Amino acid sequence: MGPERSKSSGSIINDPQVRGIFYQAITIIILTALIYWIVDNTVDNLRRANIASGYDFLRSRAGFDVGQSLISFTSDSTYGRALLVGFINTLLVAITGIITATIIGFLVGIGRLSHNWIIAKLSLAYVEVFRNIPPLLVIFFWYSGVLSILPQARDALALPFDIFLSNRGVAFPRPVAGEGAEYTLLAFIIAIAASVFFTRYARQRQLATGERLPVLWTVLGLIIGLPLVTFLVTGAPIGFDVPVAGKFNLTGGSVVGPEFMSLFLALSFYTAAFIAEIVRRVSAVSQKDRRRRHMHLAYAHR
Repeated sequence: MGPERSKSSGSIINDPQVRGIFYQAITIIILTALIYWIVDNTVDNLRRANIASGYDFLRSRAGFDVGQSLISFTSDSTYGRALLVGFINTLLVAITGIITATIIGFLVGIGRLSHNWIIAKLSLAYVEVFRNIPPLLVIFFWYSGVLSILPQARDALALPFDIFLSNRGVAFPRPVAGEGAEYTLLAFIIAIAASVFFTRYARQRQLATGERLPVLWTVLGLIIGLPLVTFLVTGAPIGFDVPVAGKFNLTGGSVVGPEFMSLFLALSFYTAAFIAEIVRRVSAVSQKDRRRRHMHLAYAHR
């Protein structure tokens, strides 16, 4: 009994699986104790320094202003509202930047494939310059080198459609919704839902019968035509608050500050350089495939 018992206990101690579990349990206990010590020490130090922890500060007064905001915000607003303003501004610069960068990148990418030597080289220079400059430097360039040297607000540059450009940003007419404008918005939502439904229906019908329906023109007709007809039927219930140039400042309208403009322009032009290169490569590959198909067809006819 004695030798067998010692043999079995020795085999348990020498078992790699048992030792692995033992070492893992010891490691977890040590890490738990260490984390508890760090948290307890941090809470005690914060209590001694009279520093509040948690998220209660979000309900406190911010005490600062935000230059660009789509929703109302003053220095008396809370930190939580300041975070909301920052989130909305991020979405705004992202959406507008994506649209602008896509348009510029597509045009520059097509320009790189142009047979015109000047257009191709200018597009190449644009891509190489903006791809190799840090975005932060491009932001400083637009803010300090372009927007800050514009005329003051009282001498703002008057552009078409009552748009004014100055070192305080771009001032433009602000749309003001009138009575019945909500019907136009409702029509736009219905048009999007109908477009999604029609697209799915057209795909299923094509898979079933092989017949292709005019999806693009139907979707454009719904998204543009239905809200436009609703807008005209309801009496065009939208007015505009036009900015007016005074002796010292611009009054009325909406203003996009130089900070937002510099960030928007920098990100748009920087990202457009990468989009242009993608467009060029995809177009080049498609051209090669097209040439190969033509060659195969030519050999087949022979």
